[in-house]
Amino acid sequence: MSTPAHALLSAARAQAATDPVWQEEYRRWRPPVERAIAWLVAKGNRRIPYRGVIANNIWLHHRAAALNLRRLINLGLTRTSNTWRLIPANA
Repeated sequence: MSTPAHALLSAARAQAATDPVWQEEYRRWRPPVERAIAWLVAKGNRRIPYRGVIANNIWLHHRAAALNLRRLINLGLTRTSNTWRLIPANA
């Protein structure tokens, strides 16, 4: 049984298998995406903690914001007087 979605998926798989530009982009972006997903689900966060879409959506956005803030702090985010600045560690 062939549906339009199946045909589209088959075409995308064929392109992924043969197109060197697609493969280069995939190799470039896969590691950072996998790393971000690993950070997101680390420390017992593989399952959603609440019942209901709204509560879990809020939790997910807070988790992502916390991870982004932690990453910025590790990259050198500091508060100077009344502003925030990103000062690289090697500067």
